[in-house]
Amino acid sequence: MESDKIIKNKRVILSTLWIFVTLNYLYCDLVGLMDSVLLNQYIAGEVNGMEINQGFLLAGAVLMEIPIAMVILSLILSYKSNRWANIIAGLIKAIVMILTMFVGPTLYYVFFGTIEIATTIFIVFYAWNWSEVKISEA
Repeated sequence: MESDKIIKNKRVILSTLWIFVTLNYLYCDLVGLMDSVLLNQYIAGEVNGMEINQGFLLAGAVLMEIPIAMVILSLILSYKSNRWANIIAGLIKAIVMILTMFVGPTLYYVFFGTIEIATTIFIVFYAWNWSEVKISEA
């Protein structure tokens, strides 16, 4: 049915956007490990004045799990849950990225961060404008 294709396409697009933004998060972190200034701060256990402890790492893990989980959730959740999960997850990730842009950003971080913010804002916009397709009975 045509309406099923539309719904599946929106799900696939959202899932693909989450894969795209997750890869950007991960590669930015990888590039950060090649930055000698940041690497030395990681080794010292403090980055830009923030202590890198178990709580900080757990918070980072939770934040990274959001886009990773959205890859699969975008494909399997019902329409209403899917739409709201994408809106909420996209807002959380966009807000966090916007806030981190003020914590000693490097040129590469600003580059990746801009892509990540634009992508998550697009996800929110796309999910916000996703309307349920009603199948009329004949």
